[in-house]
Amino acid sequence: MAKNVFVLGVTDQQREELGTVSDADELEFHGLLDYHSLVDPDTYKFRELLDRARQQLDEFDGSVDAIIAHWDFPTSVLAPILAAERGLPAPSLRSVLKCEHKAWSRLTQREVIPECVPGFSMFDPFDDNPLDTIELDFPFWIKPVKSHSSQMGFEIHDAEQFASALEEVRANIGLVGDAFDEVLATVELPDALGGSGGTSCLAEQIITGRQVAPEGTMFRGEYKIHGVFDMWTDAEGHSFDRLDYPASSVPDEVQQRMIDLTERYLRHIEFDNGCFNSEFMWDETTDTLSLIEVNTRISQSHSDLFVKVDGTSNHEVAIDVALGRPPRIVPSQGKFAVASQCHIGYYSDGLVRGVPGDDDFARLREQVPETVVAIKVAPGDRLSELPNQDGYRTNLATLSIGADSTDELARSFERATELLPFDIAPVQE
Repeated sequence: MAKNVFVLGVTDQQREELGTVSDADELEFHGLLDYHSLVDPDTYKFRELLDRARQQLDEFDGSVDAIIAHWDFPTSVLAPILAAERGLPAPSLRSVLKCEHKAWSRLTQREVIPECVPGFSMFDPFDDNPLDTIELDFPFWIKPVKSHSSQMGFEIHDAEQFASALEEVRANIGLVGDAFDEVLATVELPDALGGSGGTSCLAEQIITGRQVAPEGTMFRGEYKIHGVFDMWTDAEGHSFDRLDYPASSVPDEVQQRMIDLTERYLRHIEFDNGCFNSEFMWDETTDTLSLIEVNTRISQSHSDLFVKVDGTSNHEVAIDVALGRPPRIVPSQGKFAVASQCHIGYYSDGLVRGVPGDDDFARLREQVPETVVAIKVAPGDRLSELPNQDGYRTNLATLSIGADSTDELARSFERATELLPFDIAPVQE
């Protein structure tokens, strides 16, 4: 009898990727809640989402055998709550929150891996003079303790920039932060947080270097890595341009140090029966590693890259763990030696008048075979009003490209950008 696997916020592309897993014919995949409610709603109401998910599972006429998630909050905490209620394998909610809450995570990292924790300071953006409470010199980053896709993350060089960023943070932090507070209210928080809730912020020392991300699993206490990624930013250093798999920008020994540091942290917080990916920065001149964050899920942005290089997506391990069986990916069974997720960005406001069409996609498929394209904007969109952007540019399109070398990847991305025309009219403020 087929196993019933529920996927929170599943998309059509993810359904295709799920079909690449080795025993897809023995699994039935079901969407749990919808993408819009979980990823880009007008507002998040966590308890309402949790009740809707419970009702959908309760009304399902069959067994609920696994629940998996690959989106950020609230999906990332819904999955362990729902799984625990049904006795299904999943990390504890507390261990997940020690990664999700950026300040709690930094405090906990400092307990066990202090050598890779940058300087940080917690602050309340609604204080009368929050800058006075930050114990860092300019420049530094500020970010909410919980947000999406680097939203409301700003590089701050002076008090004027801080004041400008604070206006946007105060106006928007409640979208995710209020719902995050609903979750935090269900667990005991450490005194060291000092009441730092979902609408609090973190200031962090700026770190530089090469960004690399290991991804893996912890299953019944066994720690495994199934992929390591290079993360390339644009010329300004604020937005991601490419995510390359497998990583080649840092030596194997440095990658292993990242892997070992991640394991020490996950074991310290008693994270088990779940997937993760961690992000590090390596400063080659000082041979220093800095941990950026640990995410408690596979990254859906990695999925097609695994298909291109390994022949199956990372959904394979997420499903395995959620079903209570040892995770597996057989490497290098795909059509390409390397693969990359690439982003086409736009750096000012504008009104979208046109996007690539079928003829453009046909030319792209002919010149850069098997490229997967997701257009992120539509005619009529005002770029400054689109959700889930990083604050420095708008993501017009995401491409997944395979190649025989990293040099060929770069050339293919450049050619793909030329083949995908966008008509955007400037908007005067």
